[in-house]
Amino acid sequence: MFSNWLQEMLVNDLTKLKNEINLYEDEKDIWLTRGEIKNSAGNLCLHLLGNINYTFGNLIGHTGYLRNRDLEFSDKNVSRADLNNRIDATIEVVKKSLPNLKDEGIYERFPSNVSGRERETGYALIYFTNHFNYHLGQINYHRRLINN
Repeated sequence: MFSNWLQEMLVNDLTKLKNEINLYEDEKDIWLTRGEIKNSAGNLCLHLLGNINYTFGNLIGHTGYLRNRDLEFSDKNVSRADLNNRIDATIEVVKKSLPNLKDEGIYERFPSNVSGRERETGYALIYFTNHFNYHLGQINYHRRLINN
């Protein structure tokens, strides 16, 4: 049941991410930074997709995804269409990976440290879902600042 809830939340959140990216009036604005804003919405989007594909895809779904975290923040000017395609592909990864997680599995040790500590899988997945929403809020704020 836990994995069903988490899947529903992540698909909903990834859909919100896609909507945010599509709400930018000018596609090039997705990649803007200004003043103290050091990460563009595009880089935050790539970061979120890398995190979900690694955490939920590779560690839970065993997809073999290899993460390049540095590229998530250095890649620039990926088209909106490509970002949308990557979001759609990540939704499919979530849908295929989370059924591998059984309810009793949430109490097992997560295969990677979270914030430098060993954690149970349920804790780790809630942590990463919260992390997603933190950055989703940043993207929303960025878009509203840039579009005005």
